Amino acid sequence: MKSMFFITGTDTGVGKTVFTALLAGYLRGRGLRVAALKPLCSGGRDDARSLHAVLGGVLTLDEINPWHFRAALAPLLAASREHRMVRLAEVRAHILAIQKKFDVTMVEGAGGLLSPLGKDFDSRDLLVALRAMPIIVAQNKLGVVNHLRLTLAALPKSTSARAKIVLMAPSKPEAATATNLQLLSQFFPKKQMFTLPRLPENFVPAQALGQPLIRKTLRVLSQF
Repeated sequence: MKSMFFITGTDTGVGKTVFTALLAGYLRGRGLRVAALKPLCSGGRDDARSLHAVLGGVLTLDEINPWHFRAALAPLLAASREHRMVRLAEVRAHILAIQKKFDVTMVEGAGGLLSPLGKDFDSRDLLVALRAMPIIVAQNKLGVVNHLRLTLAALPKSTSARAKIVLMAPSKPEAATATNLQLLSQFFPKKQMFTLPRLPENFVPAQALGQPLIRKTLRVLSQF
């Protein structure tokens, strides 16, 4: 059975691409055919290039990231500056066409869940249209409980109930870093929440996957 994960976050810069690359590398290591897409990005294509590298050439950069814009703004505004418009139907069609060739398809959103992506749609609309399994990535620091509750509350209840949460360790751990998981368990099932350690800025997925704790976390998280 084909599976699809949609990776979104509580904000921009929380570690969505790091997580997507890790999970893609792990699943490929299990012998699965994996696609990792960043359909829209703005302000550079570094995220898409990271996914291209971890996939080993099974997709071109333009297949991974068909819509890219120069300005470091929400994709809707960045596209507008270039007199371009992206519609939900064409993004969905591209993803579904790619999905046909793979066992697992991973779709990374841009920014947070409600950041505008294109004409009248955001990551939430795309996630729901794809009927994908949501994975919400967040920085494990003070304030994340509020951000996660707001993000999950913005999803349809049936979608929110299936969501998985990934807390990424911050560069400087705080007191909240050690307590957030326990606090969040009052609101969400603990079996749907996961933590990952801090990785260096230019980490190599293959090396990170050599850590038993990371492999174990990804194994449990990706069960489908």
